[in-house]
Amino acid sequence: MKTTPNYIKNLLIPNTKSPTGRRVWSIDLETVWLPFFLSTNAMGDTAIPSDALGCPIRLAYEKDGSVKFSKTGRPVSKVAKPLADSVTLIRQNFVANLMDYAEQIATSHKEDYAKQVEMATTAGKPIIAHDRQELDNAIQLQIEEALRLAEEERAEASQEAPATSEAEKEKELALV
Repeated sequence: MKTTPNYIKNLLIPNTKSPTGRRVWSIDLETVWLPFFLSTNAMGDTAIPSDALGCPIRLAYEKDGSVKFSKTGRPVSKVAKPLADSVTLIRQNFVANLMDYAEQIATSHKEDYAKQVEMATTAGKPIIAHDRQELDNAIQLQIEEALRLAEEERAEASQEAPATSEAEKEKELALV
């Protein structure tokens, strides 16, 4: 009997909500991370400092203590360290959980897993072959273009250069 945990099923359901704001690990800080961490603090699961939750975006500073600016001249901001560290921990745990789940399924449902690997490999082969052929064609076109440009430059240079002897022309041809 195959039973996938609900938390895994929920990850695979499309969600139309599209928050737009400062993102941490590609997830909106204001609408996702802050409410989540306020909730985990309320439940006693985390102890993220209130100042990090109250001011999650901070001005970045250089090592000498001066305000950090980007190459475009804008001041650089960063996420408060306690929040960034917590997100990093969640990310590492998330990756570990995905890997653990895949390992469990690959071990407990060997035949089904092997069938999926085989189907994916078979389905991917024509795409790989097509991409390889397209890449080969693109590289060949680049080589031909480079040779054409080099030939044009050589022709221009020979028109500008004083007349050369037949022996020098033969040496040039031999080098090509």
